[in-house]
Amino acid sequence: MSAVHAELTQAIQDRLGDRVSFVETAFDCPTVVVQAEDLINVCRTLRDDEALAFDQLIDLCGVDYLHYGRCEWEGEAATEHGFSRAVETVEEGVGNWRGSRFVVVIHLLSVARNHRLRVKVPVADDEFPRVPTVTEIWNSANWYEREAFDLFGIVFEGHPDLRRILTDYGFIGHPFRKDFPLEGYVEMRYDPDKGRVVYEPVKLERRILVPKVIRHDHRYLQPQEES
Repeated sequence: MSAVHAELTQAIQDRLGDRVSFVETAFDCPTVVVQAEDLINVCRTLRDDEALAFDQLIDLCGVDYLHYGRCEWEGEAATEHGFSRAVETVEEGVGNWRGSRFVVVIHLLSVARNHRLRVKVPVADDEFPRVPTVTEIWNSANWYEREAFDLFGIVFEGHPDLRRILTDYGFIGHPFRKDFPLEGYVEMRYDPDKGRVVYEPVKLERRILVPKVIRHDHRYLQPQEES
């Protein structure tokens, strides 16, 4: 840990105490873990304390840790069966990060002190994930929280206008959840008879998206052809 990060870590520990826990620095940015019930008080301190002065929220997103730690795409643990690891279903069960399937991640910037900080908020309820909104602290969180609601289904309590922002108003489900099917639940088209867009169940044929390569060289010639 650099001297700058060590100084920032100590300042946060002095002012927030046991309301935050630290994770090792990743991507040259310290990370703190905050429980949802402490989020508002912690964020106000991070913004208003002169030694911290995190006056800008530059990003907010959701993360779904379903199957976390068991995914076939984890490099060292992956099999060598190539295509099969992308289409075979992983074992049943829900993964988690520190006991939570969903996590809200906030990235903050202090312009005056040139510090960056990552805040992770585990969401307690997997069935109805919700955390307090931080729009009253950083107004830039407004659209980011709508995006996380739209794509992950995380509800930000107290948000002034929490509605979908990327998908259609009639969209079913939350497309960035790991259990959301790749082809979706419904498809839409314009119906000239009804004069409007209609939604119908998805009708797609299952295809194997592996190209067939035919080679004509000595490695693949039959013995009689070689003779």
